[in-house]
Amino acid sequence: MGRERSKLSDRVFEAVATGLVEAMERGTSAWPLPQPPITDPDFPPIQPTSPAQVIEQALGILQMDRAMFESNLNNVVDLIVPHRMNLSDDPFEVHQKWLHRRVDKVAERLLFAVATDWLSQAFDQAAPNTDRWWLSIALINGLSTVPNGQPIHQGYHLLESIALAERPGTWHTQPDVGPHQLGWNPHAVIPRNTGVVAHDAGVEAARWLIERLENDSADRRLLLMEWVRLLLHRPNLVSPLDLQSLLLRRASDTEVEIAARVILCLAKTIEFDRQVGLELAQRLHNRKEILIRRGMADVLTRMFRRLEWDAVPFLEEMLQDEDEGVLAAASSTVGDLRFLDSKLWADTMVELSQHPLALVRRNLVPFLRDYIEQYPDDKRNLLPILWQDGDEVVRTRMRELLMRMEEVSPKHFAGRLEDFKKLGCDLDGLWDPLTLRRPERSQLWKAWLAGDGPQPQAPQSPPPLHSDMDDSGELPPVEEAYEILDQQLGFIDD
Repeated sequence: MGRERSKLSDRVFEAVATGLVEAMERGTSAWPLPQPPITDPDFPPIQPTSPAQVIEQALGILQMDRAMFESNLNNVVDLIVPHRMNLSDDPFEVHQKWLHRRVDKVAERLLFAVATDWLSQAFDQAAPNTDRWWLSIALINGLSTVPNGQPIHQGYHLLESIALAERPGTWHTQPDVGPHQLGWNPHAVIPRNTGVVAHDAGVEAARWLIERLENDSADRRLLLMEWVRLLLHRPNLVSPLDLQSLLLRRASDTEVEIAARVILCLAKTIEFDRQVGLELAQRLHNRKEILIRRGMADVLTRMFRRLEWDAVPFLEEMLQDEDEGVLAAASSTVGDLRFLDSKLWADTMVELSQHPLALVRRNLVPFLRDYIEQYPDDKRNLLPILWQDGDEVVRTRMRELLMRMEEVSPKHFAGRLEDFKKLGCDLDGLWDPLTLRRPERSQLWKAWLAGDGPQPQAPQSPPPLHSDMDDSGELPPVEEAYEILDQQLGFIDD
């Protein structure tokens, strides 16, 4: 071992030992610890008598198993160092300064690696180590402190392993062995369970850990919400861990940011249980904090896809909100109404076309094509109302729509021009780009609108290109074809 590597190893080991003691003190503050999910009947578990005993045992194992520490250190360094060096270079020498500045990050990853190793030994089906169970669950509890970094990603996987009572990384997400691998047996018939199976004792231990986070500081509750958001992708674990009740409680959390994180779980909750999801949405919708209101408006489209008509009252109330952010998000969701009731959607579009906020009127523009397709006669005069608005963003999109309508359906275009004329709309903004694009068509439409000419008709489509691929006649012999090719490509040899 080189001198620089030895120096860094000693420094990191000291940081890991200090962090281990601090994490174990936090993790054992909730006493007693849960019972191990897997035990050996020949060796019944011995419950630790005090937190001090667990802390002392954890520190002793760390100091005794220095080889495991060095192995984990190599893995962590290979993961975090920038890969801008030769494969033969030693990262401890090339990036020694970079690593010395990040000792805390390296120590944090090593602590989670230690927790993973201990949990793997506790869930060894052949010989479960119950002593490692007490150490791992206390360490995981002590390391789960902040809602970012390793506590989210590594902590979630460890929590899932506890609920399944499986060694970390060995559950159903591992792929099947394929023919490109040495362990593949083409004659083996192995039934494969594609869904996770919750373990009763493991679920009890996981719920113990969840309760510790839920009844603790705001940072721990924020971390718990990140875990819950990931756990909702495991439907078989939602009911055993009672995540629905947890979300309902956190929706009423005094910390606004925590309740806002619940909004991110709303769509999956509705998919799992529609009634609970609707109750959760109503509880969040009744809160008056601006962060909650904006968050609910952002997920309104997802709610429409899952709640359908039950999401309409949320939209109606959001459209009466005073906050511009809520109005902007809600108005951009109006298009979802057309899948439920096209008449209600069109009436809402007309109502919002006269909204005092320009952003709301602009959000109607993407739905104008769908509106014209369903209501080509535009009896509600939505297009003239938006054109009279004078907003350049709205007019730009409408010019594109009207010029395209003039190409494909002159009859409907003529009807829109008559509507514009009846309401006294200024059409100079339409004639200018149409004149630049097709001057002759612009003159014909102006003459028709003034009563000096017939209504222009759709331009005739160009004749189809002639192709003799279907009747090519007899092909020349190969020798003649080569001669023709030589005559045509003879310049290549020059």
